[in-house]
Amino acid sequence: MLKRLSKDIKNLNIKKKTTIKDIANVLNISAAAVSKALNDDPRISKKTKKAVKQVAKNLNYQPNHLASALRKGKSNLVGVIVPRTNSNFFSSVIQNIEQVLNKEGYNIIITQSNESFKKECDNIDTLLFTQVDGIIASMANETIKLDYYEKVKAKGIPLVLFDRGENDLNVDYIGINDYDSSHVIVEHLVNQGCKRIAHIGGYQHTRIFNNRIRGYIDALKKYNLPLDDELLIESNLTTEDGRKKMTQLLELKNKPDAVYVASDYAALGALQILNEKKINVPRDIALVGFGDEPFTSMVTPTITSINQHSAKIGKQAALTFLSYTEKKSIKQKLNKIILDAELVIRESSNLKKLKQ
Repeated sequence: MLKRLSKDIKNLNIKKKTTIKDIANVLNISAAAVSKALNDDPRISKKTKKAVKQVAKNLNYQPNHLASALRKGKSNLVGVIVPRTNSNFFSSVIQNIEQVLNKEGYNIIITQSNESFKKECDNIDTLLFTQVDGIIASMANETIKLDYYEKVKAKGIPLVLFDRGENDLNVDYIGINDYDSSHVIVEHLVNQGCKRIAHIGGYQHTRIFNNRIRGYIDALKKYNLPLDDELLIESNLTTEDGRKKMTQLLELKNKPDAVYVASDYAALGALQILNEKKINVPRDIALVGFGDEPFTSMVTPTITSINQHSAKIGKQAALTFLSYTEKKSIKQKLNKIILDAELVIRESSNLKKLKQ
């Protein structure tokens, strides 16, 4: 039977997208029979199934997942939105989300905002159009308005936020204790003998960076250290921002003896400037980053940083989404999972070891 199909297939214009109807026409059977065969319906004979699948392969037939999702009310797709994918933290979170969800029959669609509010909104629109069963997201630095995330909630689609999220949304959230992280960092620097600690932070409208700033300020008060406005700088925390803000701090009349940076990428930029200007780290200025990116243990000197538990966050975010599918409806009790901070001490702030 299959040999006789070759002539019919050649006569079919396969430049257009192949449909179930095209396969049905080649085989001279109904479109309904083709659909059932493709879905291994037991009412269709093995011979017909084999013929249908062979023709589908020859015609490069691609199922319309969107149409299927609309019919079934389920796509088995989960959208993941991250600020950027070139970060080890976010790539690790994505990897662990995928590992958990794949085992349960879900695939993920990865989008990145590049820290742009507009791009983030476009991502949400695309994921909603694709009929995803849920969205797991970390917000862009530019995001202040929450309308698009409210739209996700209004549609009854499970929404789980990680790392960056806003309490006003009242959704599930998984992250580390950013406030306590700042306390841990400042206490470490104080124990190393630092007395004038600067902070290159993110923007205060983003909850995690606001918490890190509050933690930094309260920790300075706890240890009776000076809080100068010139020592607290907000930025987008890119490597270039780290270079610019470190240069700004070095231009101060009363320079800091330690700098706590709320991102390893910005900390790397800061370290580049310190090295270029032949400023000894940590003897002259101690440096601490945030995120424990792989490069922190490869540069000279190695950079002290906060481990954000990316693997745990990714797995828990996926499990939180799955908890919605188990209950078949939006949960009444929300998960707020906050992991403890873990400081990984390296050369850039280890003054005590330097003095030994």
